[in-house]
Amino acid sequence: MDSRFLQTYVHVVELGSIAQAARHQGLTPATVQQRLRALESDVGSALIARSGRTVKPTPAGVRILERARAILRDVRDLRSAASDTELPAGPLRLGATPTALTGIMPPVLRTWVARHPRIEIYIEPAPTTLLYGKVLSGELDGALLVHPLFPIPKTCAWRDLRREPLVLVTPAGMKVDDPLAVIAREPYICYDRSVVGGKMADDYLRARNLRPQVRFELDGIDSIAKLVSEGLGVALLPDWATTGAPSARVTRWPLPAPCPVRTVGAIWLRAGVRSALMQAFAEMTESQLGLG
Repeated sequence: MDSRFLQTYVHVVELGSIAQAARHQGLTPATVQQRLRALESDVGSALIARSGRTVKPTPAGVRILERARAILRDVRDLRSAASDTELPAGPLRLGATPTALTGIMPPVLRTWVARHPRIEIYIEPAPTTLLYGKVLSGELDGALLVHPLFPIPKTCAWRDLRREPLVLVTPAGMKVDDPLAVIAREPYICYDRSVVGGKMADDYLRARNLRPQVRFELDGIDSIAKLVSEGLGVALLPDWATTGAPSARVTRWPLPAPCPVRTVGAIWLRAGVRSALMQAFAEMTESQLGLG
């Protein structure tokens, strides 16, 4: 059985379309159909039911889907372990929060490509909660994310990369003598209270009996900063990393102590086949940020 055919089958199911799977793999739709027919002949059952331009797995297809994914993970691990170099072979499947992806990773990726041009990196941007689960399940080799509000299990390695205290973010022209008075007076753009930074901001306000006039609530630091820059309100956000000069359209103001701090770092499974690869990436990131 050709593992490439299994991968094609998984892509067809996940994308719900032979045409989309073909584009994703750089193949023609005819080649995708040939692979599906060969796989179905090999297993002795129909795996895909076609309805117009959409497809869905048959009952047999549903039963083999998770096994197919597991086999593909095993094949990928075998190829990594069979590397004849100091580090396992890639690809390194790496998750990153949107702010880590845009604010931390670009210079690190430039250095990585220069040092390890043959080791490919697959990058999945997603919120911390989703990335954390994917690292623990083995779907991702590691991730750059925010340290959760609970201890990391001993099966995982963790490396601190950046500490980000909460700051008041205002439009650039706004005068601020008392950050707390500004929060009480101005329309407030609330960082989603279900995420780590948003919960820290909410706890900070509650501890000072501040109940700002919430105009919007959303996740996404860059999106919130954009709304602030348009004069739609002020916000409490972690002092996030940026590549290049920070935006001149917003100003970040320190908050009265004690001020909560979130920690951004790298996490990976200690026993993963590519754990050495992820550790090398984390060490490179640490060095790039001037922490190593």
